[in-house]
Amino acid sequence: QVQLVESGGGLVQAGGSLRLSCAASGRTFSSYAMGWFRQAPGKEREFVAAIGSSGGRTYYADSVKGRFTISRDNAKNTVYLQMNSLKPEDTAVYYCAGESNSRTYDYWGQGTQVTVSS
Repeated sequence: QVQLVESGGGLVQAGGSLRLSCAASGRTFSSYAMGWFRQAPGKEREFVAAIGSSGGRTYYADSVKGRFTISRDNAKNTVYLQMNSLKPEDTAVYYCAGESNSRTYDYWGQGTQVTVSS
C-alpha cells in the first residue's frame, strides 16, 4: 500500500519561505514521477509542480515559476517543494501526489496547510 505523508506547512509572512516534504513508502519510489498540487478555499485543486522519476525533468505552474523549486531524494524516498517569495495567494492546502503504473496521479497525501499573511 502506497503512503504519502506531507510535512513542513505553516504560517509565514509574505515574502518568506517554507519547504514542504513528502515521504513516500510502499513501492519503488524512484520509478515514478511525483507532483505537488494545492487547493485554496472555494477553489479547485490545481497543479503546482512535478518532477520526473530521476529528478532530471521538472515542471511548474506559471504562477509559481521562479519562486518554487521541486526536488527529490530517491535514497530517502522523499520529494520536496521549496517555496520562496511567498504571496498571500499561495495560501492553500498543499498535496503531494504520486504517479501509478497508468501514469496518472493516483496516490495522494493528506495535505499540509500553508498560510501566507500579508
